[in-house]
Amino acid sequence: MSKRDYYEVLGVSRDASDAEIKKAYRTLAMKHHPDRNSGDAEAEELFKEASEAYQVLSEPEKRSTYDRFGHDGLRGMGHQGFSNFDDIFSSFGDIFGDLFGGAFAGSRARRDGPRQGRDLAYELEMTFEEAAVGVEREIEFERPTECVYCGGSGAKSPDAIRECPSCGGSGQMSYRQGFMTFSTTCSDCGGAGRRITEHCAECDGAGRRLEQRKVKVKIPPGVDEGARLRLREEGEGGAKGGPAGDLFVVVSMLAHEEFERNGADVASQVSVSFSQAALGDMVKVRTLYGESELEIPQGVQSSDVLRLKGEGFQRLGRRGRGDHMFLVHVQTPTKLTP
Repeated sequence: MSKRDYYEVLGVSRDASDAEIKKAYRTLAMKHHPDRNSGDAEAEELFKEASEAYQVLSEPEKRSTYDRFGHDGLRGMGHQGFSNFDDIFSSFGDIFGDLFGGAFAGSRARRDGPRQGRDLAYELEMTFEEAAVGVEREIEFERPTECVYCGGSGAKSPDAIRECPSCGGSGQMSYRQGFMTFSTTCSDCGGAGRRITEHCAECDGAGRRLEQRKVKVKIPPGVDEGARLRLREEGEGGAKGGPAGDLFVVVSMLAHEEFERNGADVASQVSVSFSQAALGDMVKVRTLYGESELEIPQGVQSSDVLRLKGEGFQRLGRRGRGDHMFLVHVQTPTKLTP
């Protein structure tokens, strides 16, 4: 059986915005949600179909491939639909949380499996010279990670963990309103489904501890203000065996006493005497890479710009370096000798 067009499934045009696509999916998800249509096989299939369509059309790369090549193009990318409802709820948990506010979610709303840690950010200050040549820096930071003493449970021992009597261990409290069944997070256990009678002394029952980390970061030549370098699995530690998040090292450029930056180019000022400006000369100047010589042509004027090619920053993603621009300042003599 051939698949329907994803735009047709969601009932939107091919030029629909992301907001329109999300709104259409939310409407269909509410209508065909399995907890609202228990035992209705047709509703379940429509729910899966809408979720698969939204998965593709909500991701720019997949949507672009689908627009150009259809379902065959997605198969070429290795795309597969959802195999069960758990896949759907895991992928779009944020939508269902917003959509139902706990309604219809039942036990699916609470995930006891492995969870990935959050991404973290670290600001790394760099000088112009370091950014020009690239450096390797060791950084030290703290990250939350699962307590190794209690395995993240927060309890002193397994015997100190009791099932929450209020929700029976589900973490959810259900109630009916008309023909609809709603569920909310259990207020007694906070959705954990359990109570701890004696806390772990190492983490004080939090299940998490701060871990000191030292890692080396290689900064490529040419990085600029705001550049982000990803260190995989150096972020917050995962829970219940899940992977750690990533650490993003964000470059912050320190101001330079002489230089200014414009993309890959560098600018600074060079002062020359009246005679040098009139007759021309070779002068020593400071660059990102040390001392160099700059030719002062005859008749140069204040505010003229002279260029040293290849003395700027490395062009990211391209060959070669930018240039160093020198704004000329001619020193006017205050006294003239006869």
